[in-house]
Amino acid sequence: MPATKRVLITGAAGQIGYSLIPLVALGQVCGASTPVDLVLFDIPQALDSLKGLLLEIEDGAYPLLRKVIVTSDVSEAFQGVQVALMVGGFPRLPGMDRKDLLAKNAQIFVAAGKALDAHADKDCKVLVVANPANTNCFIMQQNAPSIPKTNFTCLTRLDHNRAVSQAAIKAGVPAGSVKRVTIWGNHSNTMVPDLSQATVEGKSAKEVFDCQWVKDSFTPTVQNRGAAVLAARQKSSAMSAANGVANHVHDWLNGSADKDDWVSMGVVSEGWYGIAKDIIYSFPVKVTGDGKYTVVEGLTLPEETVAALKNSEAELLKEKATFEEIQAEQSA
Repeated sequence: MPATKRVLITGAAGQIGYSLIPLVALGQVCGASTPVDLVLFDIPQALDSLKGLLLEIEDGAYPLLRKVIVTSDVSEAFQGVQVALMVGGFPRLPGMDRKDLLAKNAQIFVAAGKALDAHADKDCKVLVVANPANTNCFIMQQNAPSIPKTNFTCLTRLDHNRAVSQAAIKAGVPAGSVKRVTIWGNHSNTMVPDLSQATVEGKSAKEVFDCQWVKDSFTPTVQNRGAAVLAARQKSSAMSAANGVANHVHDWLNGSADKDDWVSMGVVSEGWYGIAKDIIYSFPVKVTGDGKYTVVEGLTLPEETVAALKNSEAELLKEKATFEEIQAEQSA
């Protein structure tokens, strides 16, 4: 049996946490035979809710679950963690601009990065889910210098799944028949859902989809899907987000089942496709398991796609500059 993994979920009392915990306990995150020690972290005001959640976890009698720790203490939460699922963050409130949101989340992710650096396993794999996910991930990574940069990722697998699903629905095929879809850039409405390399049942997507549909329907639907879910449910995506987290981490740790396909992950840029180094940017990646990934290089992209990639890069560089401005103000 594989060694036990210590998995942290922050913001565990929230909607995504509620959907994610069973997936971790059932082996859909770390692996079907990997035992798990689960650490549930949230703010002190959420501890009663977490204790109730603990009762439900106990009632699930999950065979892979070895231990569950409920805590609001940061140092206890990060102690020895090998997989950190950073779901908790400060939500955007009515009237709040992006700088205000970044300022609130900067405090959270600076502290989280320092806690990770001080207490976590030095090969800890980190997935940031809380928005603005790319920049929160950048902030955390900057504050955990003892952890390899390649161990920091943010979630764009939800967007990737949305893109695959929209293409499959349009083509009238199962989602598994759509391959080589990519989400580029920021997890925001500047993201670039890309079908230029995609295939549907082995055929080029260019033979299957009308260009006008891709431009007028597919792209804006994927870019704004989160807002559509919120408008319909009056709550943010939770079940689909948890599924995206499980897909992301499972493939990262265990490798993709389809070696001819790739997935989308927000990773630290090394300058691929002319994108600025060090920002967290979503690229097409192949994952071989054991926490290893390789960015797919050498793809020939349409000019309009390249322009869209640069637009998303510009947004991320602006967020990075805003964070640095906030830090300078706080240091003054």
